[in-house]
Amino acid sequence: MAKLQRRVHVLVVPFPAAGHMLPLLDLAHLLSARYGLAVTIVVTPKNLPHLSPLLARCPAVASLVLPFPDNLSLPPGVENAHDAQIHDIRFLMRELSGLHDPLLRWARSCADPPTAVLSDFFCGWTNGLATELGVPHLVFSPSGALCLALVHSLWRRMPKRSDPDELVPFPSLPGSPLYPWRHLSPIYRRYEEGDPLSEFIKASYLANIGSWGFVFNTFDEIEKSYLEHLRDDLGHARVWGVGPLAPPGDAGERGGPSLVGAEEVAAWLGNCAEGSVVYVAFGSLAVLSPEQAAALAAGLDLSGARFVWATRGVVPLPEGFEERVTGRGLVIQGWAPQVAILNHPAVGSFVTHCGWNSVLEAVAAGVALLTWPMGADQFSNARLLEEEVGTGVKACEGGDAVPDPDELARVVAESVGEAGRERREKARELARRAAAAGDVGGSSYMDLAAVVEELSEVAAAKQTEQ
Repeated sequence: MAKLQRRVHVLVVPFPAAGHMLPLLDLAHLLSARYGLAVTIVVTPKNLPHLSPLLARCPAVASLVLPFPDNLSLPPGVENAHDAQIHDIRFLMRELSGLHDPLLRWARSCADPPTAVLSDFFCGWTNGLATELGVPHLVFSPSGALCLALVHSLWRRMPKRSDPDELVPFPSLPGSPLYPWRHLSPIYRRYEEGDPLSEFIKASYLANIGSWGFVFNTFDEIEKSYLEHLRDDLGHARVWGVGPLAPPGDAGERGGPSLVGAEEVAAWLGNCAEGSVVYVAFGSLAVLSPEQAAALAAGLDLSGARFVWATRGVVPLPEGFEERVTGRGLVIQGWAPQVAILNHPAVGSFVTHCGWNSVLEAVAAGVALLTWPMGADQFSNARLLEEEVGTGVKACEGGDAVPDPDELARVVAESVGEAGRERREKARELARRAAAAGDVGGSSYMDLAAVVEELSEVAAAKQTEQ
């Protein structure tokens, strides 16, 4: 009697930070709901609530809850990048690798062992796990293809600079870009040769480079040249752009509970003209200095534009600011329903730190971007938007820089005025192309189908060998 073909079973290993987990969980949903793959997501106890929306809408997805590894580097009870006690994300990256042995024991003892490992690119140690299990390892990048191309180049070449403004060349990348040292990955810039933590991080990134395949939350229209570069650079075609990833239907309280309901914000926006509102938010981790917050508040005030500013409750607002802008500005002191806000017709532009999730949410919504990068991959994302995609314009140099309030006011006012009309129209056209990429036959739809097909072929071949 012929042996039944085993279903592909993907073990998903997220990194516990909102900007990393959300798109990977969206991908897990697609693998399960659209293609019927078995999906198991490993989390530690304090991160289990982040799975609740996915498990509710996709009961076929399984969770595997393992204790957070014992360690001496992190305060007791810290399991997530958003815990206030974390001062260096590299410690969380290293301590999470303590899940290797428990995962290996689980996989070798379960009745339906995984046929592939899909992990966040901060979890390079999982490449060794997949090798020990004899299954392919897929790296998921919550950042774009340009970001990872830069990261790969850095860890291979190990350039060093002492002057933060000194330019670092990337001759192998499309366009041979130059970046100031201070705009490069802070994780890389902290590297110290011989330091155990630094060497672990280096080994983790180099392990990623040797993985079987890569899946990106991006799409051809904005990063085709970088996806093609990575295929050439890695020496294989298993590099797929499957974005923009998004939850099905209403995003709800994506990333955290909002202190203001989507209905309340929609009612306020409903009194504003189409494309007249500037949305302001800096992601889940970036924090403005008091001087930056004061400059931003002054710029918004001087601009005369309507705005919604989501502060996460961590921005020190100047005294009397909210009273001065009553009726013209809405300040949300906490999480905001960002996807709902960006998709409202009244919103025309977005002052953003250029985190990749925020970028793609704005792209999908057809909103122009005012770039204010703060760190991580945000400087290269901003440059991509400004110089290549064409839907971004600089609001602030970024990092520790404090913008001139008058110049910021001009940029903000123009973004929702006649001067910004062409950029807003370009953003709306890009949104149509983003949607087409995810539709049946689109580049991202076909790339995700190719991921599933290749994983199915590998699982079938392994079954035949057995």
